[in-house]
Amino acid sequence: MARNYDQEIDALKEQMENLQSMVMPQLDELRDMVMELLPKKPSTEKLKRVEVMHGMHPDSRLSELMEELCYKVDEKEYSGLVTYLGVYASGGRQSNWIRKSVPADELLPLIESGVASKVLACIGNANRLMILLEILRGPKTVAALVEKCGFGSTGQVYHHMKPLLAADIVVEDEYQKGVYIIQPHRVQGIIMLLTGISDMVDETYTQGAWG
Repeated sequence: MARNYDQEIDALKEQMENLQSMVMPQLDELRDMVMELLPKKPSTEKLKRVEVMHGMHPDSRLSELMEELCYKVDEKEYSGLVTYLGVYASGGRQSNWIRKSVPADELLPLIESGVASKVLACIGNANRLMILLEILRGPKTVAALVEKCGFGSTGQVYHHMKPLLAADIVVEDEYQKGVYIIQPHRVQGIIMLLTGISDMVDETYTQGAWG
């Protein structure tokens, strides 16, 4: 019996088409899943002085805020703008802060005036930083700081805490004698300093052209 090759080919084509119709939706879904997992590079828009990065963050609200800063920097011819917010809650106390569009041109002079070096010198000591860390975690007595920070005596604590008290960074709690706290309006600055240090050692959250 002679084989009907045309019929067999047509049947094979039909099978392939059926198979394709079954597999393609699954392949499309798999491709979409892979694309979601891949890092998305933001598109850029070149302005007069600044490149605007669109879609820099998965959260569209943050991306829009970044774009707004870029447009404003270009329009006003600033060297830069910074917007930040945060909340810190520990030891039964909480600090919230929001600052929008702070000009970098107002921050850089803190170096020229010597304010930056004085602040960094005040806290830039391992012992003072340990004291700040423990008090950030919750109000502490000097005796508790001796134990938590591994000092040999209360005198050592007072010695290292003296510059922090003089700079009004650490104060005695007005409601609990002998208990020390971070001055409430200083909490923000300490946390933001640590944020800046984190950004200096990890470039994950920074994108741009720096040539």
